[in-house]
Amino acid sequence: MTNPINAIIQRKGWCVADGAAGSNFFGRGLEAGYPPELWCVERPDEVLCLHDEFLRAGADLILTNSFGANAMRLKLHKSERRVHEINKAAAELACQAATAHADESGHRAVVAGSMGPTGELFVPMGELTFEQAVACFKEQAVALAEGGAQVLWIETMSANEEVAAAAEAAKSTGLPVVGCLTFDTARRSMMGVTPSEFAAFAVEIGLDAVGSNCGIGPAELMDSTTQLLEANCGLPIAAKGNCGIPQYVDGAIHFHGSPELMADYALFARDAGATIIGGCCGTTPEHLAAMVTALNVTAPRPFDAAIMTEVLGAPWPDFSERAASEGGRRSRRRSVARAD
Repeated sequence: MTNPINAIIQRKGWCVADGAAGSNFFGRGLEAGYPPELWCVERPDEVLCLHDEFLRAGADLILTNSFGANAMRLKLHKSERRVHEINKAAAELACQAATAHADESGHRAVVAGSMGPTGELFVPMGELTFEQAVACFKEQAVALAEGGAQVLWIETMSANEEVAAAAEAAKSTGLPVVGCLTFDTARRSMMGVTPSEFAAFAVEIGLDAVGSNCGIGPAELMDSTTQLLEANCGLPIAAKGNCGIPQYVDGAIHFHGSPELMADYALFARDAGATIIGGCCGTTPEHLAAMVTALNVTAPRPFDAAIMTEVLGAPWPDFSERAASEGGRRSRRRSVARAD
């Protein structure tokens, strides 16, 4: 099947993916610990509203609100028998929002079905077998495809084995498949995978695009992205980073990133060679609009790693030290998110 993301990249040079789901729902009444995926059937208007806001901000691609909607994750909330219902609803809502926006603007966004990890460890470290994981992911993938998803988007993974299981399940639908790992442990995923290793693995298992998402902040996300690009695997590279550094403040997670910071990150991602660019946790429609504007008005430039480090900070420093100094450094420099 033709990958609709590639058509967008060929037309404009890059594809803008949307921002966060869960962290935005907190501002709409979602309680900590409650699965946002259930809102697809309990509060569909809120899900539609968030999709619409990201589309109006300029997203070329929106992810379904189905990240944790596999049976193993839903079992924690006694909803493991609702996998098909929730995922089909998630895809239908995203498609409804994309269609309404296209009717209004003439721009049709791609709907990608989000598939996150099971939260279980594979044998011998845990009890999950590869076959069980494939079956779990297939139930989700089939429902997302039935709901209208055009692409399946595997994200926030930490192990190649789990990506392989999700990819095998996703491919059974015939849809294009994107796979993203999270590199948040000093240039490796939690299970020790490096970006270059993941790039080679993505080719081996036949993914249609590969990337990095979530993590710690833009500097770390860009560090992983440049390593994926240096692997020269021949696949489109996705960069979907958190909105700055997440910190636990007054009983809740807060993200320090400003729209300006995310705009700068988007430009560096594009200039480095990433062709699918978006935001993850903490990224609001306001942040995404700033990213879209920066990409549209700033001509592509030669990638300069030194300037990127000056603007975004060095990856993997002490997080509290960086968060404390971030505002001062940005106020002293000129913004790179501008028309050249």
